[in-house]
Amino acid sequence: MAGRRDNTITYQIKFGVPHPRGRRQLLAVAGATAFATTGRAQPVAAFGDSAFALALDAAEHLSGGRFGVGVLDTHSGRRYAHRGDERFPFASTFKCILAAATLDAAYRGRDSLDRAVPITPADMVSHAPVTGPRVGATLSVAQLCEATMVWSDNPAANLLLPPLGGPAGLTAYARSLGDTEFRLDRFETAMSEGAPGDLRDTTTPLAMLGLMHRLILGDALAPASREQLTAWLVGCRTGDARIRAGLPSGWRCGDKTGSGGFGTTNDIAILWPPGRRPILVAGYITGTTASAASRDAALAALGRAIATTIA
Repeated sequence: MAGRRDNTITYQIKFGVPHPRGRRQLLAVAGATAFATTGRAQPVAAFGDSAFALALDAAEHLSGGRFGVGVLDTHSGRRYAHRGDERFPFASTFKCILAAATLDAAYRGRDSLDRAVPITPADMVSHAPVTGPRVGATLSVAQLCEATMVWSDNPAANLLLPPLGGPAGLTAYARSLGDTEFRLDRFETAMSEGAPGDLRDTTTPLAMLGLMHRLILGDALAPASREQLTAWLVGCRTGDARIRAGLPSGWRCGDKTGSGGFGTTNDIAILWPPGRRPILVAGYITGTTASAASRDAALAALGRAIATTIA
């Protein structure tokens, strides 16, 4: 709920084989409903060398860098994390929060989804699959949101930021939802630089998990806005090789990817297994020279691990 901090009890558990890149921990917390409403959660048994923990260990080795994971199973009420409190460049996963803030502004009458926005040559930066062909024309605010969410169009994101107060305004929106970690400092494409040790344009997997829960499953957005945000996630066309690739047939997925410098490769997702409540996932990789295929495979392994050991 907006403005409420999480006061969860976490258990840190070592798992797998110690890795030279850093500590190897899995966190497990119960009470997803309490996490989002009452701010309290009850501890659960340690997962230790569980199948899920070992799968994450293998996925991080495959990624070649730091792999941060947050998982919230709203069916069982358990929350899992690996490097959940470490900072990662969020790259284009921030666009999910951007679209949500834009939907909220429209609902509250501060903007209109039908407002026409001119697309000019000066707006162009790299990766403009939707806005590029429309230079000299206009796109509506709703079309810009769809472009950022479905195709990760960078000029579209930059055009949506000023009405919200720019990067600082979007950070303030996250703060209004109780998030203390999300910080957007720059526009695209500078914000996707991902330099090691740079705190700008970063968050933690667990913080993003909390924002996702409030926006996609909670009451931070009006019902129609929440449904639209979910539809854009489901329509994403940039994540086929990431978390989605590890899911069994019959699972439904909505996600938002992100990619940046220093091997940054991300995916945040909502998963609907058949016959049960959804699972929220935040996966962040950075600090690696591994191939794009290996990084994608690590995120696919995350999806596979969730499907085979949690759900």
